[in-house]
Amino acid sequence: MFMLWAYDLEFFTIKHAAEDLEMSAPPMAQKTLYPLMKEGYIYKHFDRLTPSQTREDHLFREETKHNYRVRYALTQRARLLVQEFYRELEG
Repeated sequence: MFMLWAYDLEFFTIKHAAEDLEMSAPPMAQKTLYPLMKEGYIYKHFDRLTPSQTREDHLFREETKHNYRVRYALTQRARLLVQEFYRELEG
């Protein structure tokens, strides 16, 4: 269900996912996000250590390394799995 929710997003934060899914952030991360990362369905799209000279980093420049939230995204493997699920629903 989480991958269906994240499918249309380019990336997301744990806080945004927890708020949108009406869950608490720590349990959602521990029970959903991290197991999906371990299985290869989610990756860190923008990490705290991502070089700051990219165009994307300039979009988030009001954030510093002290208040920056890691952005996660679905891997290609997860996107293909969700597409396959939608095809099954269509018949």
